[in-house]
Amino acid sequence: MTEDTADGTREGLLSNIALFESLTDEDLTALGQRVETVIYEPGEVIFQQGDEGSSLFVVEDGAVDISFGEGKARVVLASLFNGQYFGELSLFDGSPRSATATASKRSRLIRLDREDLVDFVNKNPDAALRIIAEMSERLRQTNELMSRQVSRNVLNEAEEAMTLGQRVADRVASFGGSWPFIFLFGTVMFVWMGINIAGLTHFDLYPFILLNLCLSTLAAIQAPIIMMSQNRQATKDKLLAENDYQVNRKAEMEISAMLRNQAELLARLAMIERLVGRRGGLEAVKDASGQ
Repeated sequence: MTEDTADGTREGLLSNIALFESLTDEDLTALGQRVETVIYEPGEVIFQQGDEGSSLFVVEDGAVDISFGEGKARVVLASLFNGQYFGELSLFDGSPRSATATASKRSRLIRLDREDLVDFVNKNPDAALRIIAEMSERLRQTNELMSRQVSRNVLNEAEEAMTLGQRVADRVASFGGSWPFIFLFGTVMFVWMGINIAGLTHFDLYPFILLNLCLSTLAAIQAPIIMMSQNRQATKDKLLAENDYQVNRKAEMEISAMLRNQAELLARLAMIERLVGRRGGLEAVKDASGQ
């Protein structure tokens, strides 16, 4: 079902699309005359995954769900609302749809067909150059984004923020869990018990009550110190995990943006090449006819 809409609204919606951001008001007016308004009822499928792509849609009013799969395996990838668009790549390459679009409520969309865009570009070569220039700018922005660094050495940052007590606790915990500590502690105990058993001194006779008191005191002091160090290590692990998440998230966003922009650019270049070849063929035919 189709109906008319205001040209101003069409131009405003088209200007929000990244592909047409650099177009002049005259170009947007000319392009707006080529779109049509379509109405979809709740639950109505706009296009199915795998269908041949040939149109760009902009949500003028309502809501559209973009989903992948069918039945229980269906996953909603995005929910689009007023001013948002979808299906833009099909304007250039005509490839099958990679997802299914369904109206989640009564929606009014504006549709731009591939044939209309090709005719518009054919009659407005300057507008085509501006579209390509816009894509080049977006690729530059992607390259700049790729050059930014989000990873950092969180361990060094944590070390710089440590207090003197925390540093001492880490040293104590590190030494208390090492072989030198075990050998030193074993030597002290052997000498302590040996000199008392041999009768060289009698400050702590069997059953070595003073030694047991020293061991208990050492364990009572060492246990919370080790726990303090373990808690701080857990905090460092969380910082590392958060940093890895940020890096992976940025990498995923950059790769997705780069692939999307490159696909758009290649599609546009292919369309321009076809248009230039067609125009060159027409001029050759005219020249041959004139001769």
